[in-house]
Amino acid sequence: MDIASFRALLAPSGQAVLSEASAADLSEDGLLGTATRLRERHDPALVAAALTQVRLRERARAKFGADAGRMYFTQAGLEQATRASVAAHRARRFAARLDGARVLELGCGIGADLLARGRAGLAGEGVELDPLTAEVARANVAVFGLDAPVRVGDATKVSLDGAALDEFDALFADPGRRTARGRVFDPRSYEPPLDAVLDMAAKVPAACVKVAPGIPHEAVPDSAEAEWISVHGDVKEAALWLGELAGDVERRATLLSSDIDPEVSTLTPQGLDDPDVRAWGRYLYEPDGAVIRAHLVGEVAQLVDGGLADPHIAYITSDRLRPTPFATAYEVEDVMPFSVKRLRAELRRRGIGVLTVKKRGSAVDVDRLRRDLGFGGRKAGRGAQELTLVVTRVGRDPVALLTRPVPGR
Repeated sequence: MDIASFRALLAPSGQAVLSEASAADLSEDGLLGTATRLRERHDPALVAAALTQVRLRERARAKFGADAGRMYFTQAGLEQATRASVAAHRARRFAARLDGARVLELGCGIGADLLARGRAGLAGEGVELDPLTAEVARANVAVFGLDAPVRVGDATKVSLDGAALDEFDALFADPGRRTARGRVFDPRSYEPPLDAVLDMAAKVPAACVKVAPGIPHEAVPDSAEAEWISVHGDVKEAALWLGELAGDVERRATLLSSDIDPEVSTLTPQGLDDPDVRAWGRYLYEPDGAVIRAHLVGEVAQLVDGGLADPHIAYITSDRLRPTPFATAYEVEDVMPFSVKRLRAELRRRGIGVLTVKKRGSAVDVDRLRRDLGFGGRKAGRGAQELTLVVTRVGRDPVALLTRPVPGR
């Protein structure tokens, strides 16, 4: 899709085609017939643009819910966009600390964060390098009736000197972390590089920089607060809060329980020593990924009165069952040395029909292990019981834990 086709899609005739495409059969079997019928009456390029939007909107529901049906996307823009629940969480922090602030966003993509901040009552402006993506962001801002101009430009060349500083109270930056070869993990390879973004952020009173959740802790500036965010147990991203937006802690883990009206749980450092190392207890706790990324496993261990079976592996064990949003609890039924033959026999003896396999600190191939245990592909065991098999190690010794999830935790 090019800019001309996208602009045509926004015109009344294009909206009519989009509406017709939205109501048509776009299943794998019906797509070809739908496309053929539409092309008989409309410009083929316009039909292609409409069909692309309908299919992207369907994919976008996972990130944007019902709003996806009104928004516009590019494929790359959708992949890189902040999901709505995370953007709203971040916008609330901007609004709480910088009431009425005007925010400049560098690398605004399709406008997900612009929309969230606009809905939180913050004015702003976006800069986007790709002309088509900028056009899509403008369309999304217009759909929701927000005032947030988007201009095409290179974030590395945005001038924040002189009068421009008077226009903005804060900066938000979302440097690119994908190339034609895939995801970028080294902050120096972001587009623009993280160091360049931080230099720009230092020129305004407050800033936030969205980064990959795998960012090394040594890449976080001493003056920043780093926040790792997960949604329903899945780590989505991290953010560096700077200047007036930084809190009084160096790092935190934030858990959103869901995408719709989530409960928000936050964990911060408590100045604890390293967790105790102890024998396996009755319960195994698997910390949320954001907790692990934020190096806050010790804080969770304290919450559940537990310790680590191995000091280098983020599995907590305890004899107590303590409810916490920061970890999933499993009741441990047995702990044994890892042996495929012995495990296969034990699973058969227990009548296990559904097996979930988790691992940490182990080089085991989970798919191959499932096959070796008789649970490969769609194949299940012969019994009716369910079990979670946890493969890990203590020191150099591989171990297997037979566990069951604790309901509601």
